[in-house]
Amino acid sequence: MLKKERAAYIDEKLQALYPNPPIPLDHTDAYTLLVAVLLSAQCTDARVNTVTPALFELADNPFDMATKAVEDIKAIIKPCGLSPQKSKAISVLSQMLVEQHNGVVPDNFADLEKLPGVGHKTASVVMSQAFGHPAFAVDTHIHRLAQRWGLTKGKNVQQTEMDLKKLFPRERWNDIHLQIIYYAREHCQARSCFGLDCEICRTCYPNRKNKKEVLKP
Repeated sequence: MLKKERAAYIDEKLQALYPNPPIPLDHTDAYTLLVAVLLSAQCTDARVNTVTPALFELADNPFDMATKAVEDIKAIIKPCGLSPQKSKAISVLSQMLVEQHNGVVPDNFADLEKLPGVGHKTASVVMSQAFGHPAFAVDTHIHRLAQRWGLTKGKNVQQTEMDLKKLFPRERWNDIHLQIIYYAREHCQARSCFGLDCEICRTCYPNRKNKKEVLKP
């Protein structure tokens, strides 16, 4: 298969498997999604979803969160890891939202990426899942599968994002990035398949004999 043929097959297969992919992080609005995505750094979505109910009971909007002590935030989010950095980021970004954006999460990359703890991937998730803006948030799952499927040779997530955006229709970006994540978790995990066993890997590379080495981001 040529690269474009692989992309077309993958697009069709993922749409059949996950026609309406749910957002894996529990949230009620753009702010709670932003906080949840921030917490998900180096932490599973499942773990984040066990922590956020208590956090959002403490404060579920930037006005209230900005008044809470960092130590109180830290105590709740400790199971997510990196709690000193994440608690400070949540506190400061809440203050910034109140002071600079009237308590409203901005719907553009430039302002989102100025918030502490918010990199391009986090901003992409918020832009796509909260505001419906076409974005392709590339995490380690997507980076891994894009290489196993021969869709990129990118050594980092930035290059992988650029390559995937060229291969898939803009109107599919928001769904397909979730679909790839679900497929990665269920069928093509980091410590299994290795580009050899799952249905998509076998179909794209039926003659592959050796494990596909993935360039880590």
